[in-house]
Amino acid sequence: MQTPIVAPIVAPGVTSVMAPDAAAGGPAAEARTVPRLPGPGEPRSVVVLGSTGSVGTQALEVIEREPGRFRVAGLVAAGGRPDLLARQIARFRPEVVAVADEAAVPALREVAGGVPVLGGPAGVEEVAAWPCDIVLNGITGAVGLTSTLAALSAGRVLALANKESLIIGGPLVKRLAAPGQILPVDSEHSAIAQCLWAAGPSGHDPAAVRRLVVTASGGPFRGRARAELAGVTPEQALRHPTWDMGPVITLNSATLVNKGLEVIEANLLFDIPFDRIAVVVHPQSVIHSMVEFVDGSTVAQASPPDMRLPISLTLGWPFRVPGAAAPVDWTRAHTWTFEPLDDEAFPAVALARHVGGLGGTAPAVYNAANEVCLDAFVAGRLPFPGIVDTVAAVVERHRRTPAETVEEVLAADAWARARARELTGG
Repeated sequence: MQTPIVAPIVAPGVTSVMAPDAAAGGPAAEARTVPRLPGPGEPRSVVVLGSTGSVGTQALEVIEREPGRFRVAGLVAAGGRPDLLARQIARFRPEVVAVADEAAVPALREVAGGVPVLGGPAGVEEVAAWPCDIVLNGITGAVGLTSTLAALSAGRVLALANKESLIIGGPLVKRLAAPGQILPVDSEHSAIAQCLWAAGPSGHDPAAVRRLVVTASGGPFRGRARAELAGVTPEQALRHPTWDMGPVITLNSATLVNKGLEVIEANLLFDIPFDRIAVVVHPQSVIHSMVEFVDGSTVAQASPPDMRLPISLTLGWPFRVPGAAAPVDWTRAHTWTFEPLDDEAFPAVALARHVGGLGGTAPAVYNAANEVCLDAFVAGRLPFPGIVDTVAAVVERHRRTPAETVEEVLAADAWARARARELTGG
């Protein structure tokens, strides 16, 4: 079993550590250094990738509330919301900005007040590796992989919200990441990490962990049978009952593909086998995940559904940011319920387990096919149950390769997108 790549319970310092496959003398068999993060009394510089998206805007809210604690070193956005990005530049005065859409660069330079504005994939990667204390990757989708690799290669501490980059590039990311270099932003993985930290020494002993329990809200269609999902519309699928998220994550939560991705992510982050990662439906979204230990004890993390809490924990790690989110009101009566996942109506999690077990490029195919199928569903070319059915068909046709290089991953991604478009008439 490899060393987990999430941050340990001890406060990070300047340490020379070996990458996970160093003992085998592989390509990462060199000492890697995780930089020391400033203490609570010292300002931290943060690069926010995906600054105009849901995670990015909430991260900037956390930063804005703590001006003496955090400062923005760089911003990266796709370029589709130039007015919002211009306001962010004016408010935070970063050292550098990049937009993936090069066509948006000239107009942004006119309003950037002298802040350098870079464009295209090369510009995004340059800012992802920019000198700073923490890079928060809030980019949505497989396009975030190169930014994750750039930040890790530059030795930055990575606050990872872009789960897709870890899932599709698992071997690449794990080879680059030193133990403690990745801080999970997803509420479920943040919860698991906090449960393991809270357990003390037993939380660092894989043999003491019976299983990880990942919670799911169940989405807007919880309780419906598969036959009842055929007529679901995009508008209905975008109405998440508890979380306020971007459209892709919201749709993935409706199909439970997002939960499938999170199961693969948990396996990669914590090195717990798939047969010891359970999913349970918890509609109230207050228990964000749990860790069950071999002695029968379960440690859970609870807070209202607010992404600013896990975001603040990564930015302030290992110290907590006061007032990042409202706590549970323990003076009021609460009813929290848990129920098993209906794999027949929502087969995405079972498919993700299969894909994760295959490894290599299979997770990249799962993710890429799903992104195309979501577009087809929104465009009216695919019924709601057809999203996961089509993803499964693409996965079945795929001939897995090891995913040891970026080129292998991107080739699998492109192949899956082409097959999915064929099947959906895109």
